[in-house]
Amino acid sequence: MTGLADLRVKIFADGADRRGILDMYRKPFIKGFTTNPTLMRRAGIADYRAFAREILADVPDRPISFEVFADDQPEMERQAREIASWGDNVYVKIPVTNTAGEPTYRLANRLACSGVKINVTAIMTLAQVRAVAEVVAGGAPCYVSVFAGRIADTGRDPVPHMAEAVEILRHSPNAELIWASPRELLNIFHAESIGCHIITVTNDILAKLDLLGKDLDEYSLDTVRQFHDDAASAGFEL
Repeated sequence: MTGLADLRVKIFADGADRRGILDMYRKPFIKGFTTNPTLMRRAGIADYRAFAREILADVPDRPISFEVFADDQPEMERQAREIASWGDNVYVKIPVTNTAGEPTYRLANRLACSGVKINVTAIMTLAQVRAVAEVVAGGAPCYVSVFAGRIADTGRDPVPHMAEAVEILRHSPNAELIWASPRELLNIFHAESIGCHIITVTNDILAKLDLLGKDLDEYSLDTVRQFHDDAASAGFEL
């Protein structure tokens, strides 16, 4: 099995807990960070701007993505330009559509062509990948974030889907493909096998990295012991 040091795919930590971010920042194999309004809400963040500036002070030298939360595209653009001003390592997450389903391709084009680093997010279809690749071509560095985990939630195999997305982006050298919303540690190796550039991984999945290559007989025994110990701790009787 490929070790962490040999991976070509870049692992970005995905979350909004400051302690978790700082813990991941101390790990050299974490190459960047992403967050989103949902994760920030779950973490109890009340002041978006203050939280972002605090994290950027903690993480000054690795890419980190913050998302606009407006639904009106002119306001999205205003927010995007403010967020971009917070640091050279900032990528601005732009949803691929607004809540009415209106594509944000023209907005992505304006931002990319004016030098704003963007992360086009919530992408599901290959048609969306093609459209984004076209509008950001020749612009600032860009991430194309395909939610492979959510695709898998629909019963579809995301691996061939993501492999085709890799091929689409070969013609857009300024754009990198993100395997977003992974569901298990194995997805890191799925992303690696198809040449995906980046995978965003939450801390609960990253916590399983110690299991890489673990002997399966040993893991079986550990599992048996866990079940036995939990039954004893619960005081079960028959």
